[in-house]
Amino acid sequence: MNPNDARKRQQNERKFGTWIDLPDGGRRYSFEVKGRLGWYARYVKEVDSEESTVRFYQEVFDGTGRLREVHEKYPADLGHRKVTGEES
Repeated sequence: MNPNDARKRQQNERKFGTWIDLPDGGRRYSFEVKGRLGWYARYVKEVDSEESTVRFYQEVFDGTGRLREVHEKYPADLGHRKVTGEES
């Protein structure tokens, strides 16, 4: 890993605090933000092995922990999509 990749990795680790290593050498970083009425959002950033952002999205959960919406933000902003439970 070159020094710039290592710097990006340290920055992502500090900013997100939680991550898992992916089989392709990348990582999936995430952090949660609590909202009102028990709802919360999880922000997820997926990077490749060089720490370049591949995907960034927001998951919105209700007070019971059920996923209700997903907002794809990168590589294209697709807006909020309601989750019906029928997605595969």
